[in-house]
Amino acid sequence: ANDPNCDNERYTLYMEWARFLRFYKEQPLDLIRKYYGEKIGIYFAWLGFYTEMLFLAAVVGLICFLYGLFTMDENMSSKEICDPAIGGEIIMCPLCDRECDYWRLNTTCQSSEYSHLFDNVATLFFAIFMGIWVTLFLEFWKRRQARLKYEWDLVDFEEEQQQLQLRPEYEAKCTQKKRNPVTQEMEPYLPITSQAVRFCISGTTVLFWVSLIIASMIAVIVYRLAVYAAFASLMENAQNLKSIGGLLTPQLATSVTASCLNFVIIMILNFLYERIAIWITDMEIPRTHMEYENRLTMKMFLFQFVNYYSSCFYVAFFKGKFVGYPGAYTYMFNRWRNEECDPAGCLIELTTQLTIVMAGKQIWGNIQEAIVPWICNWWGRRKARNNPENLYSRWEQDHDLQTFGALGLFYEYLEMVIQFGFITLFVASFPLAPLLALMNNILEIRVDSWKLTTQYRRPVAAKAHSIGVWQEILNGMAILSVVTNAFIVAFTSDMIPRLVYYYAYSENGDSPMSGYINNSLSVFQVSDFPNNNKPKVQPEDIVICRYRDYRYPPDHERKYLHTMQFWHILAAKLAFIIIMEHVVFIVKFFVAWMIPDVPADVKAKIKREKYLTQKILHEYELEKLKERL
Repeated sequence: ANDPNCDNERYTLYMEWARFLRFYKEQPLDLIRKYYGEKIGIYFAWLGFYTEMLFLAAVVGLICFLYGLFTMDENMSSKEICDPAIGGEIIMCPLCDRECDYWRLNTTCQSSEYSHLFDNVATLFFAIFMGIWVTLFLEFWKRRQARLKYEWDLVDFEEEQQQLQLRPEYEAKCTQKKRNPVTQEMEPYLPITSQAVRFCISGTTVLFWVSLIIASMIAVIVYRLAVYAAFASLMENAQNLKSIGGLLTPQLATSVTASCLNFVIIMILNFLYERIAIWITDMEIPRTHMEYENRLTMKMFLFQFVNYYSSCFYVAFFKGKFVGYPGAYTYMFNRWRNEECDPAGCLIELTTQLTIVMAGKQIWGNIQEAIVPWICNWWGRRKARNNPENLYSRWEQDHDLQTFGALGLFYEYLEMVIQFGFITLFVASFPLAPLLALMNNILEIRVDSWKLTTQYRRPVAAKAHSIGVWQEILNGMAILSVVTNAFIVAFTSDMIPRLVYYYAYSENGDSPMSGYINNSLSVFQVSDFPNNNKPKVQPEDIVICRYRDYRYPPDHERKYLHTMQFWHILAAKLAFIIIMEHVVFIVKFFVAWMIPDVPADVKAKIKREKYLTQKILHEYELEKLKERL
């Protein structure tokens, strides 16, 4: 087995495919298909194609990030925040009740500078680009899949014939039988009443676990609200109003710790639900293998969708949106005051959340895939690994390897689809997400190939001409990503308020963005603070404080009500969402219509084969007829 001259398929795959130093080479898909079967071959073909397409998205995302980096010094908003004469003179209202003091705006100087890396004009361009990229990826994959289907002789393969076979578990557990109207044979069946009871139990269990995720997310939100006040009071110095936190603002400190806590909860719930999902799917007793895989896929995807993305949805669409204003703050459970966004916006916090969850999942996934089976095999062979090969033969060593299992590919697809969601649903907040996914997938291909060739028994080969139900899930996420990115650009980033100020409210023709920070902060008279909101120590020299909103000042007849600029910005945000969605959807559907699902040469070859088949049959029938005459 260790002979380098040994010419066998597994050794060739190990040397040319399963080594990381071969990452620059194309995968030997034909050999993978020959050795492992079409089902595993189509997975690695899809993963390789997905990784190739990520290269384009990663390059464009990197360019957008570099644009933000090189224009950081030109950002007028951060300049005004950092300017001692502007940001240094603006006194902000306390970040929490009683315990927090007033603070100067320039204490968030560094965080406002770094937020420009992701909150700039390139964000809009990249969000639109990714909407089109997703369509190109899915359409070109259909073409690639059609070509593989022809080359691997799967054009006439009917997957249903293999997948629609009754599961042995179904035949064993269903004692009642009825006649099949198609085959006219007696087949086992599950009564409707039993199906209804099982579906009710299954649905209730799924709803319970989804509710548990939502409850855990609410618990993390409560944690954020509870520790936010603690961080705010620790990081502010009441005597000189200077931050002692530097870049680590109370908002960012809360976001980082809450993201880490949320990631731990995600991993724990994910570990538990995997076993619950398999149990309730087995309890439903699906009739066929296809039904079993589809039901398990939908349960697992629904759970993981809520589990992984709920925290990102909270930061993107809820945090800082329902804060209220000084003197009339909104509270969660009438106890914890809702947290505010950083004066530079919430986008940097969404970026932090996305980076921690996405990177943490990828690192943990690779550790789980590579190290766990290796440790299990090492422990299982501990007694025999010192024996010579004539006493511990290669087939015995292979028999002692881990079992790949019927759901092995399911978990691989699920991992990649969840990653696909991270780089599409929230990519407007983090242009480097495709680059992280690209680096992970280059490693993922080699890790998966290494564990298949060295850590798992050779799985039973199975045919498949497509990636199955995952194609529909990817299509659904592609459509949803257009909506989420439009809302992120409109409501999470500061792009629309800046544009409204630039075109409608700026009074400086030479520098249109000058005065934006002062314009975006409303005025509050500290004497209007109720006792439960005002700081314990009230400096006598502070008469007013500022807060992030568009409301009338205390001396106006419409005191603390929303200004007309607020409604102009809201209208602009809604108009932007409608325009962006329609433009991207029109381009998406036009591109999908322009790109045929099957390449012209493949379609011609398929027609040619069918023509030759019909011609041979016709000639055969003609010869038979001549013989009779």
